[in-house]
Amino acid sequence: MIKLCVCDFDSTLMDGETITYFAQAVGASKEVGDITKEAMAGKIDFYESFTKRASFLKGMKEDEAKKIASNLPFITGARELISYLKSKGIKVVVFSGGYHLATDIAKEKLGFDASFANYLQVKDGIITGKAGGEMMFGYSKGVMLKELKSLMNLQKDEVMCVGDGANDLSMFKEAGLTFAFCANEILRKEATHCIDIKDLREIIKFIK
Repeated sequence: MIKLCVCDFDSTLMDGETITYFAQAVGASKEVGDITKEAMAGKIDFYESFTKRASFLKGMKEDEAKKIASNLPFITGARELISYLKSKGIKVVVFSGGYHLATDIAKEKLGFDASFANYLQVKDGIITGKAGGEMMFGYSKGVMLKELKSLMNLQKDEVMCVGDGANDLSMFKEAGLTFAFCANEILRKEATHCIDIKDLREIIKFIK
């Protein structure tokens, strides 16, 4: 029986990449989008992509970023999947290589239990272009899930994960049930199930 579900955020619960939405506001969407695409396909180191993408946001107002984060679109079925999992007594946690700025707001809207993500450094209301946090590295999600399993006294087969990119690989190795959601090929190869319809309700049929 599944007791914990860990979901990626960008392009899994949220329709798109938070950093790309921020980058649009500063005229750097193409540059950031290209780096993100390579990182999610596993072609470049996640930490290198993380620091490089954050640098494009230097000079952006924090209030503007908060406004964008408050209006991010969710993937079809996100609310229904989380509600269903919680009705089964399953804890739902988000691991994001993006930012708490977005996941904290999404937590209130979608109702998941907790999130682990990163922070954009802000000075005097202005984003500095530097960032850090809990999910900066390609292996961060696996390390955090291992800790959660220990804390909650869970076995591998009691955990499920949903993700789409290369930085989800490490957490997939810690879970018994894994869903590659409209995912990059590098993650599809490691998943127990591949969902190619952009509707998270498709996952519900696999959860008894």
